Amino acid sequence: MLLFLILMMIPLYIPTIFIPYWTRKTESFGVSIPEEAYQRTDLKKMRKNYAWITSILAVITTAILLLTAGGQDENFIGILYSILISAYVIVTFFVYLIFHGKMKKLKSQYPEWTKKQQVITVSTHFRREKLTYSNFWFVIPFLISIATIAFTLLNYQQIPDRFPTQYNFSGEITTWTNKSYRSVLLMPIMQIYLTLLFLFINIVISKAKQQVSAANPEESLKQNITFRRRWSLFTILMGTGLIIVFMLPQFSLIYPISHQLLMYVPLAYALIACGGSIILSITTGQGGSRVRSTAGINGQVIDRDDDRYWKLGMFYFNPKDPAIFLEKRFGIGWTNNWAHPLSWIFIIVVILLAFGLPKLLG
Repeated sequence: MLLFLILMMIPLYIPTIFIPYWTRKTESFGVSIPEEAYQRTDLKKMRKNYAWITSILAVITTAILLLTAGGQDENFIGILYSILISAYVIVTFFVYLIFHGKMKKLKSQYPEWTKKQQVITVSTHFRREKLTYSNFWFVIPFLISIATIAFTLLNYQQIPDRFPTQYNFSGEITTWTNKSYRSVLLMPIMQIYLTLLFLFINIVISKAKQQVSAANPEESLKQNITFRRRWSLFTILMGTGLIIVFMLPQFSLIYPISHQLLMYVPLAYALIACGGSIILSITTGQGGSRVRSTAGINGQVIDRDDDRYWKLGMFYFNPKDPAIFLEKRFGIGWTNNWAHPLSWIFIIVVILLAFGLPKLLG
């Protein structure tokens, strides 16, 4: 169990440690900078120090788990694990805030960074490019979900009146559920919900606000398209894979399937998904910044400085911007424009469905 929990910590540690190296070269700890400033010695040192501090915190967190969990029952270990992960996320966030403050102070010492000509670069043909893979690929997981529902209903009489829904690491059943149409259809309904969620993510990737470098717009445009297409393909593959994984516990209601298989298949999927996302982040970077490109013209123009809209360098709040989704400033992926009402509606709907469906069908 401890080995499993430590393995699940690694996908959290690696992105946290290396985020400063994966973000765009025009941003440093949530602060916009000229691209040529990225290679400054003091900025390199800041990135290195951040990586060392978060790495040490990761080692301490893992050591506490190993030293404290020995000989304890699974409930205690589960609670301890949740507390340690939460503590790591909170502490590393405060570490980020310290570096964010240092970066803002450093930028204030170089007024020439903001006195250069600031440009907003927009590609009028960007939306005509093939930014993502077709949403029709999600027909496959939809059909798998529908087939799972049909399979369950056709074999409903063969499902026992009480069936196990949770095992511990020793293979002992810890939770039983009484048979009903609601309880046996929970997993297929979750399949449909997750398919819709992955479809929504693919749409976000396609519709999110474009961000093109003013120094090298053509190459930046190609990088951004590559960035979106790679994450779109990853979303489709991992989404379909997750729907297939969800079929296994549903089949176990009717056919005898070992608990080891029910445990190791989701674990294997989780490791593949986390490993794939890390590799994709390393090779692509935020906005395609790590995709091989030609050098831009340094020192003449810079992207518009919109630091005032980024609260703490992480939360975008601009009521004048019609965009709902845009790239994260510190990290990989996309975030919301929290000043846009639709942004809140989307988030609330996703959360309500995630928590409401299990309650409704449980």
